[in-house]
Amino acid sequence: MSRAIIFDMDGTLFQTDTILELSLEETFTHLRERGIWKGDTPTDTYREIMGVPLPIVWKTLLPNYSMEIREEVDEYFLEKLIGNIKSGKGMLYPNVERAFKYLKEMGYSIYIASNGLTEYLNAIVGYYNLDVWVTETYSIQQIESLNKSDLVKAIIEKYNLEQGAVVGDRLSDIEAARKNGLTAIGCRFDFAKEDELKQADRVIEDLLELETILPGLIKPRVS
Repeated sequence: MSRAIIFDMDGTLFQTDTILELSLEETFTHLRERGIWKGDTPTDTYREIMGVPLPIVWKTLLPNYSMEIREEVDEYFLEKLIGNIKSGKGMLYPNVERAFKYLKEMGYSIYIASNGLTEYLNAIVGYYNLDVWVTETYSIQQIESLNKSDLVKAIIEKYNLEQGAVVGDRLSDIEAARKNGLTAIGCRFDFAKEDELKQADRVIEDLLELETILPGLIKPRVS
């Protein structure tokens, strides 16, 4: 029976806050220098919506700006994120590799399904050599709907998965699991919200907990 664990990236595997504020500050400093932005960097607002696709981020942070400006900011921000990743300023959450090793030994295939852009995800996977463990990394860019549930569905259909779980820190991950008949495992990490985590089948505070909760928790997928 094919079984898999599908992980979110930001706030689940990668400690996004280690480069988020830095990259966002660099981006809005750039805008201030060009006279496009006045005032402080809206870091707190970004934290509130962390996990949504970047087009929605810029629509929220720059509501009165043109699409052209938003696309330019998106490109600049992505450049800064990737640069900070490749310079070693980011960090994985504790025990990512140990959890991955356990899952592979138990016969699970591992996938990543993220609202992040492909280039950004590839930078993380490449820098930390996650492709040693991960079968494939999926970006929301690959789905026209920009919906995490549809992204997870695409993985299930491509690999004919019969049972498994989605591990993530936000409601979009939990809903993606439930809508696709998978177990929803919430991570009580940096960006998680308690009202969202309540909807998960189980909640963990360390990825090592997967070793103790998976046996008996994963059931065949209900399609």
